[in-house]
Amino acid sequence: MESAKEGEGLESLVEGLRNFEGVKRKRAISDLVKRLGDSDRVGSRTIEGFGEDAAVLKIDGDNFILLAVDGIWGKLLSADPWWAGYCSVLVNVNDIAAMGGTPLAMVNLMSTQKKDICAELGRGIGEGVKRFGVPMVGGHLHPDTAYDALDVGIIGKVKRDSVIFSSGAKPGDKVLAGIDLDGRIYPSYNLAWDNTTKRSPGEIKRQLDTIVEIGEKKLATAGKDISNPGTLGTLGMLLESSGVGAIVELEKIPRPKVEKMPIGFEHWLKMYPGTGFVLTVENDEKGAECIEIFGDEGIDASIIGEIDNSKKLRITNGAETATVFDLNKEIITGIKHRD
Repeated sequence: MESAKEGEGLESLVEGLRNFEGVKRKRAISDLVKRLGDSDRVGSRTIEGFGEDAAVLKIDGDNFILLAVDGIWGKLLSADPWWAGYCSVLVNVNDIAAMGGTPLAMVNLMSTQKKDICAELGRGIGEGVKRFGVPMVGGHLHPDTAYDALDVGIIGKVKRDSVIFSSGAKPGDKVLAGIDLDGRIYPSYNLAWDNTTKRSPGEIKRQLDTIVEIGEKKLATAGKDISNPGTLGTLGMLLESSGVGAIVELEKIPRPKVEKMPIGFEHWLKMYPGTGFVLTVENDEKGAECIEIFGDEGIDASIIGEIDNSKKLRITNGAETATVFDLNKEIITGIKHRD
């Protein structure tokens, strides 16, 4: 492909990612967090609150408690209530895993007056609970709302010295992405990569335990699970939290083979992979160890870029470079690490 065409393609990709709804809808978080102020710091238990995949709380003993909640995107619930129920388990378990933790239990809040939707949400949750091995121990049902919604909260634990925060990336660190590519585009919701429904509970647990091992070995300086903003949108949130920038080589981002991905690269970068993480590591050696840990459990991983002090997320195709997010003058969530 000619250089000029590559440049045009890169600018088009940047516009598509910057204006992706999965990214843009995160900006509303900033106003809410401003109104909440320092409410996450009340008392003496909070280690980290706003901005992490899960809040980190002190308890007695050798572990911290992890606490998180996720609401299912309305367009996903409308497209497939069963899948929405299943994903309410998946996304919460991933939030705990991203912190280097082990999930313990979940609760749910379901809002719908439609018995068929309620039943499908319940069936999906039930399958997710069996597949991920995490109990759903309670919840609350609004049976008379004019809307359909599902929210799930989760509690987990992590060793005190093994937490992977999203705010620890430093200039010079390497950026690493790990994604399980052995899956499919989910038939009724094409922003989801389904790798977990074909895997056994044991395989899923071993994949999630890779992050626990990475945390215990202190290989990562920062990390997040790849969520609704997609691979680069999630990396953008990590950079924002850490107050740094990065340059990413597009060709190094893990992606399925063409026969499994009848969509463009931009679409892939917007997808929620069932098992996917972005990490930063101090050097190539630690990156190589993470890649080996991931690879042993069927997760494709590679070093895709490097952290710098620009506060910009830039991408390159080898011929051209373009800026996806300039965090000097724009926000994704607006949440930055607080000392």
